[in-house]
Amino acid sequence: MTGTFTQAFVRNFLGNSPMWYKQAILAFLILNPILLFIAGPVVTGWILIFEFIFTLAMALKCYPLLPGGLLAIEALAIGLTSPDQLYHEVTQNLPVILLLMFMVAGIYFMKGMLLYVFTKLLLNVRNKIFISLLFSFMGAFLSAFLDALTVTAVLISAGVGFYSVYHKVASGKDHHQTHDHSTDEQLSADKTTELEQFRAFLRSLLMHGAVGTALGGVCTIVGEPQNLLIGEKMGWDFVEFFLMVAPVSMPVLFFGLLTVIFVERFKLFGYGTLIPDNVFRILQEFDAAQEEKRTKRDRVALYVQFAVSIFLILALAFHIAAVGLIGLTVIVLVTSFNGVTEEHQIGKAFEESLPFTALLVVFFAIVSVIHDQHLFQPIIESVLAMDLGVQPAMFFIANGILSAISDNVFVATVYINEVSAQFEAGKISREHFDALAIAINTGTNLPSVATPNGQAAFLFLLTSAVAPLVRLSYMKMVIMALPYTIVLSIVGLISVILFV
Repeated sequence: MTGTFTQAFVRNFLGNSPMWYKQAILAFLILNPILLFIAGPVVTGWILIFEFIFTLAMALKCYPLLPGGLLAIEALAIGLTSPDQLYHEVTQNLPVILLLMFMVAGIYFMKGMLLYVFTKLLLNVRNKIFISLLFSFMGAFLSAFLDALTVTAVLISAGVGFYSVYHKVASGKDHHQTHDHSTDEQLSADKTTELEQFRAFLRSLLMHGAVGTALGGVCTIVGEPQNLLIGEKMGWDFVEFFLMVAPVSMPVLFFGLLTVIFVERFKLFGYGTLIPDNVFRILQEFDAAQEEKRTKRDRVALYVQFAVSIFLILALAFHIAAVGLIGLTVIVLVTSFNGVTEEHQIGKAFEESLPFTALLVVFFAIVSVIHDQHLFQPIIESVLAMDLGVQPAMFFIANGILSAISDNVFVATVYINEVSAQFEAGKISREHFDALAIAINTGTNLPSVATPNGQAAFLFLLTSAVAPLVRLSYMKMVIMALPYTIVLSIVGLISVILFV
């Protein structure tokens, strides 16, 4: 009887995850209190960070909310941080939470329009290098004025749309039939090979677009959450912020787009795969069928979505309200004018955003451990103790490394507050303050593309519905981001040294 209950417990724990994964998480949970007693909170805090990164890396084995949440609960229980500090982190990041809850759900109700636009784009631009450049540039341009998470939500929606259209036909079903595109059981062997090629094609476009959000996000005060914080500390408006970081952001944008051409041309790091001819034909037939059967109500629904998308862009560009509240407005407008009136229809929109929102709160628990245990403090103090001439470059490097392993918003917050305190104490000049602020902004935005945990947009993509469909794992993202990480980091560092 005991064995039966034990086996049942083991099977229930983290569900269908591999046994070795369950054992690893249990080992972490047992090790941490012992390590706290033997080595102290600082060492345990660093170990906890790497344990959490492990759960992100294994996201396709088990959604990170579960093991990451267990680690966060234990961190609170053993005193590495406190519920009050976690609550403080959550309240500080409430705009991001509202954005995920409402903006991502708002994008869900605009999927018809997005699939229409991206299908037309895909069918009219056959050159893989050119369409890759388009995805990257669109990601950069939109992220400079909107939020990177919003842009990533658009990319995810388009990716799922393309995949589901092909998968349904490849499984022998018509466009109007219901279909579960998460299983390949109904695919023949030849379709499976074709699907793998299509997955590689979609992966490359999604990664180009995701990196594009970083290229554009660094440029403006609204591009990333930490940009707004830095801009407020420095007293920079939209134009001044753009001009101050342009000596770094513009060369990086240019070489980032060159990297798109390079990896596609030479088929490196998982890029260069073309769309299979049969998939292209299926998408063409789908588009033609949609055009033929589109009723006046369907057309009106599209027009409404287009109109709301224009409102969305203008509302975000002019910052008429918090991004999350604008997202809620989008939900109300689209559903009201497109006849979505039932609760279960609206509820589906939140299935994608709420698990990630919960995961983000768990991530804030890890961030509050970093804050309470002052894990980054020695690095900050050592950089500030260096010669003034090398500080901007060292800040760029230190921010880049820390942002890649934790969270770029938190790293930027810690660094800009420390530097601001130095300026207010009269220890550094305004000119040097400006230089360090530029280094902090670019250092947290650019090298952080190295890992999914570095940028919220990357983490969102990794844990989204499209990632398992196209087989986009943590390590796959790291490998595909590697050429960008190298180019963006080197060009950014050289620009900081030469121009800042």
